[in-house]
Amino acid sequence: MTVKSIVQPTAENKKSADSLLNIGVKYQDTGKFLDAMVLFQKCLIVYQKLGDQKGIGESFNKIATTHYYQGDYLKALSYYTKCKETYEKIDFKKGISSALNNMGAVYYYLGNYPKALEFYNQAIKIQKKIGDKKIIAATTQNIGGIYIDIKDYTNAIIYSQKANAIYKELKDSTGISHNLNGAGKIYMMQKQYAKAYSYFNQALKIADQINDQQKKIEVLYNLGELFHTQGNLIKSLSYYNSCLKSAQRINSLQYTAISQVAIGTILNQLGKNDKAIEKCKTGLEIAENLGAISVKKEACKCLYEAYKSSGDAKSALNFYEKSNVYNDSLQSEETSNKILNMEFQKTMLMDSIAYVTKEHTLELRHKEEVQKKEKQKNLIIISLCFILLITVALWNRLNYVRKSREALKIEKDRSEKLLLNILPEEIAEELKEKGFVNARDFNLVSILFTDFKSFTQTAEKMSPQDLVEEINVCFKAFDLISEKYDIEKIKTIGDSYMAAGGIPNPDQDSLKNIVLAGLEMQEFMIERKNQNSATNKPAFEMRLGIHAGPIVAGIVGVKKFQYDVWGDTVNTASRIESNGMAGKVNISDSLYNLIKQEKCFQFEYRGNIYAKGKGEIKMYFVVKNNIFTDENTILIDEIHV
Repeated sequence: MTVKSIVQPTAENKKSADSLLNIGVKYQDTGKFLDAMVLFQKCLIVYQKLGDQKGIGESFNKIATTHYYQGDYLKALSYYTKCKETYEKIDFKKGISSALNNMGAVYYYLGNYPKALEFYNQAIKIQKKIGDKKIIAATTQNIGGIYIDIKDYTNAIIYSQKANAIYKELKDSTGISHNLNGAGKIYMMQKQYAKAYSYFNQALKIADQINDQQKKIEVLYNLGELFHTQGNLIKSLSYYNSCLKSAQRINSLQYTAISQVAIGTILNQLGKNDKAIEKCKTGLEIAENLGAISVKKEACKCLYEAYKSSGDAKSALNFYEKSNVYNDSLQSEETSNKILNMEFQKTMLMDSIAYVTKEHTLELRHKEEVQKKEKQKNLIIISLCFILLITVALWNRLNYVRKSREALKIEKDRSEKLLLNILPEEIAEELKEKGFVNARDFNLVSILFTDFKSFTQTAEKMSPQDLVEEINVCFKAFDLISEKYDIEKIKTIGDSYMAAGGIPNPDQDSLKNIVLAGLEMQEFMIERKNQNSATNKPAFEMRLGIHAGPIVAGIVGVKKFQYDVWGDTVNTASRIESNGMAGKVNISDSLYNLIKQEKCFQFEYRGNIYAKGKGEIKMYFVVKNNIFTDENTILIDEIHV
């Protein structure tokens, strides 16, 4: 019989886990996030085997904070939740309030102010009971951050000063540095640049003294932004470069990306287009990995300006279109944030109505007591006047609330429509319910790719406006066809269109439907070419390929989101498309074996075709069998473009 080794609950094992945790914290403070994460995971395993709930909770907290510093906010929220639940098992109130505060910080970064305020208030309620001044200060500072974002700078300064008083009482250098940096941002937004510079410098000096590398890069970036706002490009560039070096040293991808883009923007303004392109491309690549849409938008905007200045109109157009796509995503989120802010304001309004009602009631009682000895007739008249006054005030307030609700409903409907244009309905509902979406594995999904043949040569014969209009006509038709056959549009990449069948809900007819959709897309392109040729306009020919297999699907990004799919099936589908022929629908051998019994198709075996990175793949052309064609297939002329 094999005896399995187990960790005994000894003081030595507890001491070892505590030591790993403390070393990990030191790594985290100096920006060595990967080393810190390894140690936090190791001590978590030991604490779990010991059954040390406090140690488990602290490990979850440190893992969550490391994810937060690296820009992975959904994972951070997940681990903060685990931390809170662990502390609740042992009723560790200080730990619970800290976790609630951190969860509020994540929602604050994601722009969900009402949710952030809800967690902050829960945290403060516990903190006041246990007298934890340090976390009260942090939470107070965070509430001030909400007022900054809604541009209520007066209240933002008040909360900042409250937090700073507590930090000074506790002699908390980290908290003081954080508070000074926040105050500097408030003054910068109010265009009080001298005050902002003074606060940033104080924050930077303290961060250097305590070797807080994360806070240091935040302050350096703010100093770069301060001088950029004032038009001092050289000094701004110096601070951005310092921020970039520090961010790279501690592997802070978030600040590496935004610093690269900021530097590229200034270089472009200084006429150094080639260097600007290099910096902004690097920033864009990192932002794409992080899913940071706002950074991607700024990077594409920078690249558009740089290529335009260097005379490369084609590249400029490409990045101009990408910038517009990211801008649409940002506007969708801004609409959602407006709704959240309206709900926040509505809550404040209802509190105001309750307060006014209470004040009027007290005033009425006071008047009645003062006038008890007056004649009955005068008392009745006065009472009626006050009642009427209260009624009018309440009616006005309630009428305002009704109008606010109507406006809120309009904004919510608009937001719902925008959200469903970006995500499948099931995914959108999950995102609204949980605040994030779990990635899902699918065993069998069909992937469709299209690509315009000789796109560059044809595009050179067209003006930028005509080119964008022609692509829009084609992709709009593809959207209608995709909707008709119940397949999910994933995205467009330049002149390429990507769709998937069988997600997010598997469907036994999805394989047949995606092939029918592909055939109808090719029919549209052939008809479109005939129409353009008749008027001597340039026209595109298109390759189209389809493959089926397992994939992973989920949301890309944590704040500005996109539904996407990954896996070898996607790569293979792309190779099937690139080895197709214009006007044809090319499918893989695996898809052929799944649909070969469908009587509505005829197949032409092409043999083994070499595909880059995949070797030889059996491929087939597929066409409609007119005898068995679906009677419900709509004509090309019925697609209004």
